[in-house]
Amino acid sequence: MKPSEGDVLLAPVPVSKEHPAPRRPAPGAPPVMNHAMSTYKVGYFVGSLSSTSINRTLSEALVNLAPKDLAFSEIPIDDLPLYSPDFDSDYPAEARALKDRIAASDAVLFVTPEYNRSIPGALKNAIDWASRPWGQNSFDHVPAGVIGASIGQIGTAVAQQSLRGVLSFCNARQMTAPEAYIHFRPDVFAGGEVTDEETAGFLRGYLEEFRDHVERVHTVIPRNQ
Repeated sequence: MKPSEGDVLLAPVPVSKEHPAPRRPAPGAPPVMNHAMSTYKVGYFVGSLSSTSINRTLSEALVNLAPKDLAFSEIPIDDLPLYSPDFDSDYPAEARALKDRIAASDAVLFVTPEYNRSIPGALKNAIDWASRPWGQNSFDHVPAGVIGASIGQIGTAVAQQSLRGVLSFCNARQMTAPEAYIHFRPDVFAGGEVTDEETAGFLRGYLEEFRDHVERVHTVIPRNQ
């Protein structure tokens, strides 16, 4: 399915005057967190099931650009049946595995395309499985980030807003800034590498901010071990 395009929030590249690369704290601001002692496990979702997904390409680039104290592992969603409340009393093995992978993660990152101004059905289905049965929401208080790529000019901006609404109800602790609406160009993303240094710098900054966000959330709301 071709990602939606539009004329809202034009972003031909992920860095602009309106959405600059994240900056480190200025003199006099609170000190940057010390990351020397912790490695955070990040489970990431690729929202597309396509074998040629540009968002999978983006996820590979993110893993390569991430700070050393973030350890990424994919949480697959392609084997899940369609969710129904009929399963709540007896979850299938695939759904139990999904919830176990989230429980084993310190944070989650969603890398999503935009389909018809929203998120793909497969990703919504995975979120529905993870958030149920009632009272066993796997996303409760979990640090979460959202990012996505599109060949269109608005770079999944509308899909991300749709996803954020769902994650808010699931009580995930979302990083709200910086936002990252990536205009995908094959010449920039190749084999998990980012050839444009400005784009690579933006993505590194996004991941550093995400690492800081994860640490802040865990400082306030430690995960049960």
